[in-house]
Amino acid sequence: MTREHKVRTVRILVVIAAVAMIACTLAFVLREEKVAIDQVILIDRPARIHPDYSGTVIPPNITPLNFSIREKGSHYCVRIYSKQSKNIEIISKTPKITIPEDRWHALLDDNRGEALSFLVFVKAEGGEWHRFSPILNNIANEEIDRYLVYRKIYPVYSAWNRMGIYQRDLQKFDESLVLNNDYFEGGCLNCHSFCVNNPGKMLIGIRSSKYGSSAVLVEDGKGQKIGTKFGYTSWHPSGRLATYSINQVNMFFHTAKTEVRDVIDLDSLLAYYLVDRKKVKTAPDISRKDRLETYPTWSPDGRYLYFCSAPLSWTDRKAIPTDYNEIKYDLMRINYDIDKDEWGELETVLLSRDTGLSILLPRISPDGRWLLFCMSDYGCFPVYQRTSDLYMIDLEKASQTGRYEPRRLNINSDESESWHSWSSNSRWIAFSSKRDSGVFTRSYLCYLDENGTAGKPFLLPQKDPDHYDTYLRTYSVPELINESVSVAPEKLGRVIRGSPDILCDMPITTATPKAAVPAAQGKPWLTERE
Repeated sequence: MTREHKVRTVRILVVIAAVAMIACTLAFVLREEKVAIDQVILIDRPARIHPDYSGTVIPPNITPLNFSIREKGSHYCVRIYSKQSKNIEIISKTPKITIPEDRWHALLDDNRGEALSFLVFVKAEGGEWHRFSPILNNIANEEIDRYLVYRKIYPVYSAWNRMGIYQRDLQKFDESLVLNNDYFEGGCLNCHSFCVNNPGKMLIGIRSSKYGSSAVLVEDGKGQKIGTKFGYTSWHPSGRLATYSINQVNMFFHTAKTEVRDVIDLDSLLAYYLVDRKKVKTAPDISRKDRLETYPTWSPDGRYLYFCSAPLSWTDRKAIPTDYNEIKYDLMRINYDIDKDEWGELETVLLSRDTGLSILLPRISPDGRWLLFCMSDYGCFPVYQRTSDLYMIDLEKASQTGRYEPRRLNINSDESESWHSWSSNSRWIAFSSKRDSGVFTRSYLCYLDENGTAGKPFLLPQKDPDHYDTYLRTYSVPELINESVSVAPEKLGRVIRGSPDILCDMPITTATPKAAVPAAQGKPWLTERE
């Protein structure tokens, strides 16, 4: 072989190697396209995707994060990869990227604790291919509870009569009905609560002009109707009692605000239901006539009841006070001995005069370390307050220093952050946010490490990544549970339509509404909240 032939052979081999490298990058493209691709143009930024699944920490057991690519093009390709296992390669003639579920779960399970990357290719209008910088996420070691329970309702008060409570399998895209108000002729339902993330003990509050105000107790697969009204509810971790609020709710409207709706409790208190004794009780320090008590939550050891409390300075329970925007709630706690059914001394955890904000919705992580709550400019209902943000207190540190020091989390937005719940392993929170539109409440999931550092929240995944763009109902009151609710909605409906199985006399002499009072005829939305 001559020198010239050798040089030519080497050149051919170099070209073949270069072509092979491009083919390695774009092999999955060429299987679908019979168009020659000379080069790939590198774009020095990640592709825009929706929902924004980038820079976050995801559970190793989460359903695929399907997304739409928000870059102009005629063809789209995505390579999903991590340290171990085979890559997932997806080709689409539309911007919607649907990830194969089995391969996704295998990749996540093999790569717990590792980085997860999305490499996006887009064929531009001129025919050239653009490759964007990788979209980077991380896979946590810790799983999230498998199910999320939430209420879906239209965001306008006049459409209150179409609502339901649903459960979503977070490992799949399966959503099933727990209960909707078709089963009791359009009444109201909310305030679903579970004992330590377990649906074996569940309570749902019901308000109906026909069937009265009551609570449905689900225990070991059986449903019972309690003949008294339950509001915001927290189970004692023993499952032997549930503490709840009774609220005289009134909605009112502003004439000139981005959010014109507002809510006030004209009266409220706390009571508790003893499951074995089938009896409702209260105590002086949780039902004071000069205070508004609401949002109870138990510490994981069952020793303390935390709740929110504000001064009640008005006497007219039918009129909105002129200083409604000055009402701010403090955070309190009180000791309780469940064996003796005795309450201890009332303690102050955090005062609104020290924070300048109203303190709402306290929830404690199951490991007892973190106290998560909302604070907003005023009032008792954060979902209508754009100023509502999530804060946290390190209870372990507070026990050592004697000071409860709130820290604003870095996961807040310019819109309302509200209802939140913990996973059973204290590593995940689900919360409500209006950050996408300012109008519709959506459910977000967020990782929290052992130091209390929160990862970037991500939107509850849907099979259709554009689902939320056209869906006109809100997702509110997200509660994480470790098993599915097994009681059929038809069975719960029969319980609601029947007579109360458990009759309870309320030991209350204040102006707070008494038990089993039907909602006002024609205005049941006055007792309803988003």
